[in-house]
Amino acid sequence: MKLTHELAATLAGLLVAGAAVAQGAAPGAAPASDYPNKPVRVLVAFTAGGTTDILARAVGQKLTERFKQTFIIDNRPGGGGNIGTELAARAAPDGYTLIVNSVGPMAVNPTLFKKLNINPLTDLVPVVQIADVPNVLVVNPGVPVKTMQEFIAYAKANPGKLNYGSTGVGTSSHLSGYMLSKRIGAETTHVPYKGADALNDLLAGRVQFMFATIPSVIQHIQAGKLRAIAVSSVKRSRSMPEVPTVAESGFPGFEAGSWFGFFAPRGTPEAVIATLNKAVNDALPALETQMVREGADPVGGTPAQFGQFVHKEYEKWKLIVRDSGASAE
Repeated sequence: MKLTHELAATLAGLLVAGAAVAQGAAPGAAPASDYPNKPVRVLVAFTAGGTTDILARAVGQKLTERFKQTFIIDNRPGGGGNIGTELAARAAPDGYTLIVNSVGPMAVNPTLFKKLNINPLTDLVPVVQIADVPNVLVVNPGVPVKTMQEFIAYAKANPGKLNYGSTGVGTSSHLSGYMLSKRIGAETTHVPYKGADALNDLLAGRVQFMFATIPSVIQHIQAGKLRAIAVSSVKRSRSMPEVPTVAESGFPGFEAGSWFGFFAPRGTPEAVIATLNKAVNDALPALETQMVREGADPVGGTPAQFGQFVHKEYEKWKLIVRDSGASAE
């Protein structure tokens, strides 16, 4: 997913600052009142330029500005996010190593992967949720549908002829497509890709539909290169309020999407987590307009609220992953 350079720059600053906050107050470190007193490393378990990276950098920049300490973004991609997540879990719990993570490594991978070296749900602690990024069901304009009802009718009338792309087995785009096909009772074919290749083939018409994060496709929708059918969130997206939800289109309870937030190694002092939580909550309003314009809904809230949300997401995706039969080594 790509965001504008303006948002990327702002988001970058936010993450750098947030990292600095979290780093400062660990055992043996300066007290929370002096946190952070040196640079903070903020891990991102994905490549630069993606949604996680951009949001991390944006929030980090704001935190850098607030605390006058650098929040250094450290991209450690690989293993579906597991490499960076494990690195964060094994870091010293002193507030100077944080991670901005997402639904995949935290809520899907514990079930998707047969073996993980750490348990992200217990080896990392929640700090604050940054944003929700709903998925949107998009079709190539060559598919003659404009509404969910038309999509369902077309899919049922053409069993086995609709292919949907995803950014990989077990990703939110894959599981969202699986969930929808099962709910509507249509026979469709999953075609997994690596990252942006899925969107490229959707634009070219080699696959017919896909669930994609709004920021990654909003410009193509506006340009008429893709057609938005429905969003996967509980409520309509503030970025595309004219697009109905899957739930309101006749499938109550349907909810799937991406989310992003700060986590710290287990054992990080509560005072440091509280300091960082407040700083990110204070920073989000300044990013709200840009984030909404690009397809991300800022969230914020307490560590407890984020923790409850993450565990709820884990329980939801555990059932979906098992039902789908998806697995990874």
